[in-house]
Amino acid sequence: MNPIPMILADLRGLRWIGVVIVALVAIAVAVGIALGAQERAFRHASATAASDFPLVIGAAGSPTQLVLSTVYLRLDALPLLDGETLRRYGADDRVAAVAPIAFGDVVRGHPVIGTTAEFASRWGRLAPSEGRMFAEEGEAVVGSAAKIAVGETFSPSHGHAGSAAHPGEADPEEKAHVHGEVHYTVVGRMPPTGGPWDRAVMVPVESVWETHGLGNGHAGEDHIGAPFDAEKLPGLPALVIKPKSFAAAYQLRAEGRAKGLGALFPAEVLVELYAVLGDVGRILKIASALDDGLVFLAVTALLVTVGGLRRRRYAMLRALGAPRRFVLATVWGSAATLVAIGCLLGLGLGWAAAGTVSHLLTAETGLAVPVRLEAPDFLWAGLVFLAGSLFALVPAIIAGRGRIVDGLAG
Repeated sequence: MNPIPMILADLRGLRWIGVVIVALVAIAVAVGIALGAQERAFRHASATAASDFPLVIGAAGSPTQLVLSTVYLRLDALPLLDGETLRRYGADDRVAAVAPIAFGDVVRGHPVIGTTAEFASRWGRLAPSEGRMFAEEGEAVVGSAAKIAVGETFSPSHGHAGSAAHPGEADPEEKAHVHGEVHYTVVGRMPPTGGPWDRAVMVPVESVWETHGLGNGHAGEDHIGAPFDAEKLPGLPALVIKPKSFAAAYQLRAEGRAKGLGALFPAEVLVELYAVLGDVGRILKIASALDDGLVFLAVTALLVTVGGLRRRRYAMLRALGAPRRFVLATVWGSAATLVAIGCLLGLGLGWAAAGTVSHLLTAETGLAVPVRLEAPDFLWAGLVFLAGSLFALVPAIIAGRGRIVDGLAG
């Protein structure tokens, strides 16, 4: 006997109860999907943003804050390096390139970062998508997401980036601390990199120093970039170094630490962060699994109750010659169908929820956080379906039990 017509009839008879069951299962699946997809997306985005910073050198202090300020532009006051440190690394045969990083100003919520033209182009890997690279003081290039037009002239303000309520608009605090005597003209826009530097305004590091009365780092020479004069250099928050080889990178890091410097690969800090995220993620996964169990207990209780109300129908089927396994297949099939629909909807709902969180995270941090459904997500939905199918056996077994005469009488 074919149970499919009876399964379809059962589903039509459930109506709003079926909708509730599908919604409960979909939410249970979506929570697990959103957690997993968002964690993977954040790991990918943060690692991509750090890939442009092979080795970061700072003064002794917090490694986490050094990476947050330099790589992710969560700017804070850092202890400063002396000019001799930049000269020493610039003359090291194991160093392919070195770039100072200086900050402290903001324009319309965007951080103004002083560096070299070489690092702004990631040592030649990036070319401006619009205009050209800055070539002298008073010129600037902006990241792809900065709300400042090429050709526009602005004056920076002393303050913290990211304080503006609306990116691209100056808040009252920023307007109160404008360096009115300093003017930059935007001459180019960089292509997107997927990181917080897409919101940055990059200017010659000499301009940042001179804005704050610290000289230009040169002995009167009329140029920007290396070579710098160690005796003329002000304090430096951080250096980004491009080693010539992996071996050189590890040697430079070890020697820097031996001298008491904060020498690190950004990935080192990310590993610690990922370990914390992994612990939190496992806890949330366990909580999600427990939540799924409670959902299935509630769904099972609901289906047992509905099965009790249909006891007479199933007794009539058996009286007409249907075996117990037919009743079991009918009840289980309708329940498993609802669980399957819920799992499919949960995949879409989880992806949408993760995408919404990613949008908020991008707005807050500047990280491009792409969300994709991958094998673990489908595995999670499959496990939920398997668990739901097993729970569905309970009302199916109960529906096929008992004597036919009792069912007809009830």
